[in-house]
Amino acid sequence: MTRHPVPPAQRRAALEERFPVWVPRTLSGAMDAAAAEFGARPFLITDRVRWTYADVVESSRRLAAGFAGLGVQPGEHVAVAMTNHAEFAVVVHALSRLGATAVLVDAASPTAVLGSALARWHAVALVVVDSSRGRDHLAVLDELAPGWESGGGGTALPELRHVVVFETGQALPRAGATTLAELGRTAPAEQETPADPQATAVLLSTSGTTGRPRGVPLTHDMLLRAAYSSVYGRAFADAHRLTSALPLHHVYGLVEGLLTVPFVGGALVAQLSFDAAGTVAAIEEHRCDDALLIPTTTLAVLAELHSAVHDTSSLTHLFCSGGVAPAGLWDDIDAVFGDVEVVTGYGQSETTATTACTRPEDPPDRRRTTNGRVRDAGVAGDPALDRRLVVYRTCDPVTGADLAPGEVGELLARGPGVVKGYFEDPAADAAAFTADSWLRTGDLGTVDAEGWLRLTGRVKDVYRCGGEQVVPGDVEAALAAHPSVARAHVVPLPDDRMGEVGVAWVVPAPDAVVDEAGLVAWCAEHLPRHAVPRHVLAIDADDVPVTPSGRPRTFLLAERARQTLLPQRNTTPA
Repeated sequence: MTRHPVPPAQRRAALEERFPVWVPRTLSGAMDAAAAEFGARPFLITDRVRWTYADVVESSRRLAAGFAGLGVQPGEHVAVAMTNHAEFAVVVHALSRLGATAVLVDAASPTAVLGSALARWHAVALVVVDSSRGRDHLAVLDELAPGWESGGGGTALPELRHVVVFETGQALPRAGATTLAELGRTAPAEQETPADPQATAVLLSTSGTTGRPRGVPLTHDMLLRAAYSSVYGRAFADAHRLTSALPLHHVYGLVEGLLTVPFVGGALVAQLSFDAAGTVAAIEEHRCDDALLIPTTTLAVLAELHSAVHDTSSLTHLFCSGGVAPAGLWDDIDAVFGDVEVVTGYGQSETTATTACTRPEDPPDRRRTTNGRVRDAGVAGDPALDRRLVVYRTCDPVTGADLAPGEVGELLARGPGVVKGYFEDPAADAAAFTADSWLRTGDLGTVDAEGWLRLTGRVKDVYRCGGEQVVPGDVEAALAAHPSVARAHVVPLPDDRMGEVGVAWVVPAPDAVVDEAGLVAWCAEHLPRHAVPRHVLAIDADDVPVTPSGRPRTFLLAERARQTLLPQRNTTPA
């Protein structure tokens, strides 16, 4: 029996009947609407709690009153440095009720990065988890702003008036510190003043694959339209239940996970951090319909399913996106999961998460060879753009000239789903936006005549060897075709004679040994001379630095290559 007795088109028709027109709402307003219809249904499930829609609404109303008691005003910024605890959702919805902006930061950020974010983005309050993954975040605060328990940011962070600690019990309590539990016991306001759906709901930090993060302001309406476009494109059924370990402070986990399920009265089974056995256990225990993964975590889940017998019969959907899919991944998924509706996509923080995506009914070859087409967002889309939220075109990354369909160039994006600029960063705006307001995504790719988009690499990753342009994605694809290679990441290395040469960091296939000379010879057979990497280095999959969405931090790999190989520069004969 098929796992999908109701075809996608019929499920979309049910969504169109439920949502005949788009009603702009705030995040908390959307949650209130969902609670009015699905109040007793589970919304958030973790290893600690099982909260209903009504639970989250009531908790967020109390916490909003608590923040108001601290003096947080509409439009002010409150930094949220938490991991995937259920309380994250309560904090975000509470700030939405106040009309304040949630500045979402990675709790694991280096001390200097956290301090810079708090200062640059004018946080008047900080909600911080006490400890995660063995790191004492309160000790980090001691370093950033001594005396924060009673004095906020002090002279180091003068705009920071309050620090609120989410206590997990993994760190020693601090006398005098305000706790999230304490604020959450505040009596809710009798009447709330609705915020503007067009106001900024969250300020996200860019992934930073190439350097300094920037602040991305997303409105309530942008976030909810993007979430509904996922619900509609993937054709969620009633009570859709998904599991995810993707960070909720990142646009992928936030939009595709936390914000999608309320449209259909579904539930998010949130994991604190990724663990393959934990993901499979979540599917089994909670009978999840769906899982949000990136290629590296998908490989780990497949390995877990190969190693032991598990019941994943409830799984009907799988979303694997972010990063480059290793050779053979889609075949492995199909072999293990059968007729599960598997999709992939493309997007970024600046476009409010996924914009291009395959559909469940697309031929499987489309997810092997493309990142999908721009989503039909249904009622949430722009009628002038054929119900889309974003449109793409390609241009020459050097001259800016438009390219013909199918030609590789920089992907440019524009539409109501694209931010109008970064937060207080005119230099970044000037670099990222064209004169006619197209966003330079920084990604290389193609868009063919039928609208299928294919990501090939990053503009800043392209380098020149002997004056010839090298696209790392081409080299990585050639290496990935070798049986000893699971995946590869190619970065440039300065060279006095050639300008730059390639360094390939190779993750070996299981039980394989990297043969540098052999792989260089392999590339020489399959690539132009200028694209053949000068060096091939082995690296464990766990040692590849990645962003929360799974993209490799290539600037860190390039720096590691320089530290490793610069003493050996120019030793290869001419």
